[in-house]
Amino acid sequence: MPLHYDERETQTADARAAFLARALPRQVALAQALPGYAANLTGFRAEEVSSREALAALPVLRKSDLVRAQGPGSALGGYAGPLAGFSHVFQSPGPIYEPGQVSADWWRMGRFLFACRIGAGDIVQNCFSYHLTPAGMIFENGARAVGATVLPAGTGQTELQVRAAADLGVTAYAGTPDYLKVILDAAEAGGVALSITKAAVGGGALFPSLRAEYAERGIVCLQCYATADLGNIAYESAAMEGMIVDEGVVVEIVRPGTGDPVPDGEVGEVVVTTLNPDYPLIRFATGDLSAVLPGVSPCGRTNMRIRGWMGRADQTAKVKGMFVRPEQVADFVARAGVGRARVVVSREGQQDAMVVQVEAEGGDVAALEAAVAATLKLRGRVEIVARGTLPNDGLVIEDRRKYD
Repeated sequence: MPLHYDERETQTADARAAFLARALPRQVALAQALPGYAANLTGFRAEEVSSREALAALPVLRKSDLVRAQGPGSALGGYAGPLAGFSHVFQSPGPIYEPGQVSADWWRMGRFLFACRIGAGDIVQNCFSYHLTPAGMIFENGARAVGATVLPAGTGQTELQVRAAADLGVTAYAGTPDYLKVILDAAEAGGVALSITKAAVGGGALFPSLRAEYAERGIVCLQCYATADLGNIAYESAAMEGMIVDEGVVVEIVRPGTGDPVPDGEVGEVVVTTLNPDYPLIRFATGDLSAVLPGVSPCGRTNMRIRGWMGRADQTAKVKGMFVRPEQVADFVARAGVGRARVVVSREGQQDAMVVQVEAEGGDVAALEAAVAATLKLRGRVEIVARGTLPNDGLVIEDRRKYD
């Protein structure tokens, strides 16, 4: 089995930039031809969006935008072509609808499964759901791309799962990290020997203790970061040092509430542009937090790495009956001309209290508090702290209130 899925995984930074210079203008032009993008991509010249820096000037698209646009007669909200042009349509919680195709590696999951050393000769027990949501089809499509045979097991019915795994000689598992343990424990309790040595997981946290338990049982378990809208975004390799960004997307880490990229290493919201021409999502905000991991993977794959899922970017809090949102904090930072800011919400007695911590070299506290009132629509006390003092955790609103 070759070391890499294709030559794109090991290309130089210059070659990857040249590829994006060709791919990004095409993708933006495709998006501009769709009615859903009429408002937020008007006025931009597609041919000029030929780099990551130029891409960062475009507006961010949020899932709430898709939900609002979707409805009877416009199931995909104008952000993709007609439903009749797709093989599948799925429904995720929201509800929100996503299209799908059966063409080779449409969700780009094959690259991850290849990194798991899954391929021809493997039988994959696919325990992701096939009901309404696309996870089952996403992994099945990837397994087909690498030539593996799929048992479409779905979720539940553990006794039947164990029987099938044993009878068919299943060699690989795909599903949530914890359900594999359920299958293994049930097999052990029943005295059934299984042949699973590889696991490709997602959709939940893979805790180090669980990965270690699988390793003790002779199973190499790797995880990916994927969504129903975007397909595979990033994945682990055998090096297990962060997650390597997939070659079919452009990932940016931005300050929550804005579209502004943060410096490498700083925690922010994951924003993804997909290069899939069938469904051109441009600067789609995932609502997840992560950070760029410097350097390249020891496995030889050269694309950008991220640290994996680090929490949610939607930190909206209700304070004194008013909502405070990350974008308001970003407006305050811009208006006040400070470095970074963090709203800390707590309880003093029986009332909400709000403190805005500001990284600055001195400053007029009264003027900053006036800017807080103007942008957050609430009065709060300002604390000036030294630059670099606020934690690098992506939080711009920290809710310390306890309700127990």
